[in-house]
Amino acid sequence: MRISEAAEAFAAHLADVRRLSPATARAYRADLADLARAAGDLEVSEVDLEHLRDWLWRAAQRGDARSTLARRTSSARGFFAWALESGLAGSDPSLRLVTPKKGRTLPRVATADGLAEMLDAARSAAEEGDSIALRDHAILELLYGSGMRVAELCGLDLADLDLDRATARVLGKGSKERVVPFGAPARRAAEAYLVRARPVLAARADDESRALLLGARGRRIGPRAVYDLVARTVGPLVGSSAVGPHALRHSAATHLLDGGADLRAVQEILGHASLGTTQIYTHVSSERLAAAYRLAHPRA
Repeated sequence: MRISEAAEAFAAHLADVRRLSPATARAYRADLADLARAAGDLEVSEVDLEHLRDWLWRAAQRGDARSTLARRTSSARGFFAWALESGLAGSDPSLRLVTPKKGRTLPRVATADGLAEMLDAARSAAEEGDSIALRDHAILELLYGSGMRVAELCGLDLADLDLDRATARVLGKGSKERVVPFGAPARRAAEAYLVRARPVLAARADDESRALLLGARGRRIGPRAVYDLVARTVGPLVGSSAVGPHALRHSAATHLLDGGADLRAVQEILGHASLGTTQIYTHVSSERLAAAYRLAHPRA
């Protein structure tokens, strides 16, 4: 079987057996399609270590980021391990492939004061009663108040929100479920949206949706609409229009640690599989502390 054909079977395996998200399966499929082009779509059994090294070298030459090269290495390893188990290859050429080290970049984080002003403005706009403004206020408060991912937010159903306990049940990466808390401002914004806006939006669709957050046409809101909202409202706070909902997740995590929250508690809230992933926010806090020292201390 050629690489391109095997890649499709592998993507189906990821989605059906390993239950990986559609986005992850698409990333694997795209990486392997690029490998097929670079290697001339050989039979899987004909691919060797030099083919893989040449593929990664070409990617590096065209300027792919180290994080992209690392992901492609991971894609190749997963694919050839599966190919070996499936009998499509007699050996695994990816075993000796070296994973490029990812460059560590600190995430963009908005200040607590800046976010407070932005959320106050969103609340003021929502008080005028516009359905979209009410929904947008709820989105921003829930993202910042809980630190959830945009896919988790968009995937929320009505039954997933517990306003009495101020918690939401979300389905994270790898189909792992967790319960995240949020604060009183997010609860008030969600209540206002549910009472004053959602019925208006739901009436615009032909069928009744279980989704918590609805778009202008009454159907479940998509990530693109949330990205546009965050770029418009949070972008100016971090000095970039190319900012997504993760900016609020980064900010929530950093502000939790700044306030004295335990690192493992933040890991649980964010749904990180590894504590090492959460530790990036301790570096953000340290950078902010150092910046404040340099600005304020007379002997800095």
